[in-house]
Amino acid sequence: MSTDEDSIQRGGPVPTHATTTIRRANFGHLHMDRASKVWEDRFLGNPTSSHSSPHRTASQVIGKRHSFAGRHVSSHFTSSESIPTNLPKSRSQLGSSMTSIKEHLFAMIAPDDNKLCLKFFGTKRAVHLEQQRMFNQHVWIIHPYSCFKIYWNITMLVLLIANLVSLPIAIAFNLRYRSPVWLCYSCCSDALFLVDIVVNFRTGFVRESMADDIVLEPRLIAREYLRKWFTLDIISSLPLDYVLLAFDNGTEQIAQAGQALKIFRLAKLLSLLRLLRLSRLLRYVGEWEKFMNIAGKFIGILKLILLMLLLGHWNACLQFFIPSLMDFPIDSWVAKCRLQNSDWFEQYTWALFKALSHMLCIGYGRFPPNSLCEAWMTAISMMAGATCYALVVGHVAALIQSFDVSKRRYRDKMKQVEEYMSYRKLPRELRNKIVDYYEHRYNGKFFNEVEILQEVSECVRDQIINYNCRSLVAAVPFFKDEDENFVVDVLNRLKFEVFRPDDVIIKYGTFGTKMYFIREGTVDIVIPDGSVVNTLTDGAYFGEIAVLTNIRRTATIQARTYCNLYSLEQQDLFEVLRNYPAIKSKLMNVAGERLQALSKKRIIENCGHLFNNEPQ
Repeated sequence: MSTDEDSIQRGGPVPTHATTTIRRANFGHLHMDRASKVWEDRFLGNPTSSHSSPHRTASQVIGKRHSFAGRHVSSHFTSSESIPTNLPKSRSQLGSSMTSIKEHLFAMIAPDDNKLCLKFFGTKRAVHLEQQRMFNQHVWIIHPYSCFKIYWNITMLVLLIANLVSLPIAIAFNLRYRSPVWLCYSCCSDALFLVDIVVNFRTGFVRESMADDIVLEPRLIAREYLRKWFTLDIISSLPLDYVLLAFDNGTEQIAQAGQALKIFRLAKLLSLLRLLRLSRLLRYVGEWEKFMNIAGKFIGILKLILLMLLLGHWNACLQFFIPSLMDFPIDSWVAKCRLQNSDWFEQYTWALFKALSHMLCIGYGRFPPNSLCEAWMTAISMMAGATCYALVVGHVAALIQSFDVSKRRYRDKMKQVEEYMSYRKLPRELRNKIVDYYEHRYNGKFFNEVEILQEVSECVRDQIINYNCRSLVAAVPFFKDEDENFVVDVLNRLKFEVFRPDDVIIKYGTFGTKMYFIREGTVDIVIPDGSVVNTLTDGAYFGEIAVLTNIRRTATIQARTYCNLYSLEQQDLFEVLRNYPAIKSKLMNVAGERLQALSKKRIIENCGHLFNNEPQ
């Protein structure tokens, strides 16, 4: 042990040169631990963090490890000693800046509370646990649901679209090697795509066999990427054309001999390998589609339209590129249009017109094909256009059908009903009644409401039923002053029924198994002699007398107009009233009063008939 260490252990004065002992250690693990601690304090709410207060005493930093300029500093102070302040400020500030930068980098590559991340993990707590799991691994891995990955995908998506549009123009119309702007753009694009390969090697992925498992192990990530997309990505990213041109240093000197022209053509063909970046475009579009959560049919049609436009663009470039490789034969369409020395935009315009004429099957452009090569190009263009047209029509038809599923199901239901009526040979009048019933009952839309209500949670189901029956609750006096729980229990057991004019809802003398609440419509109470003793409208209820007293129906209830009613089964009513005895007693009293009033009315009417029938 050194003299300085003995002095520190004995509590003696600390020498200036022994204030801090700077030593090299595992740089990565320190900052991973530090960043992990910061994230734990920030997201998991650790109140004991040393970062929670900017003013710390000497006792709070005893035994802690600090980072200054990328090195570990071990403090050897006792609790009674003050922190030495003779450290260079520049080193302290630099170390603090580097720590802050690393924390921001971790924040970028860690999962964030974005919509896609919350959709995958479910809750913010699960996201925070995933953040902690990531930083505990002490490995610099980009999380697939991090902000950096989202922004990087957007950048690469824009760059891919720009490349797939600009590269065919540059290759076909010879802009790639004669324009410094195109050359700079191409080199920057290739560099970014090579960086994208590195990013993919350091980005986690969701395991296909386990949808809720995110792999952050570098070895597994590399193996997965090498197995799937690495080959296409590396082929489409390497600037093989520039490599070929770089090997031929004497191009200008031997241009007259024709060798440079051959090398130049081969370089242009190698440039076509960059079009394999289309696979990346489809991959990034799929990831962005999940993030945006766009309807599948819409995004499908949009992708198909964009793909069709891209194919038309490529076809236009190909129409000009093939004759250019052949030095524009005299019988080629380029030579006939005298476009060899024209501006590239004019050349592209006529090439696009020719390509779209083929794809839309409206003609051959300005001239029909005259050579075998042009005939094959025309045939391929027509086949590609016909395929795209068929796909667009199919997707649009599927989208139209998915717009209103309930109307389509209603039409299917009505066809089934018509076939049933034909099979049973029902009379025309009865058929009209059935069709009229379905039209009024479903109003052109058919769906299984019972199944929908059973699938949602109880809370949501109660809210839906309360909203659907809000007019009934407001109109029926029976519900206005009663317990809210009782009203909810009753509404959950109601069944919607529709009756046409002159339909008999309740028949006199039958046993009662239901009572009814009128939502919309008018009904007549008819006694056995055929006279109407009363009329009920919106908000009224009837049928409770036979249900509560177990007697036969005391009158006939007939619909005067179209009636939308809610029925309540006797068993369901008694099940609800079992929990609300006061309401049951009240309802029994109302039923008794109605029965007594109806009996008195019958007696009076019978007496009236007797007096009217007495001989004069």
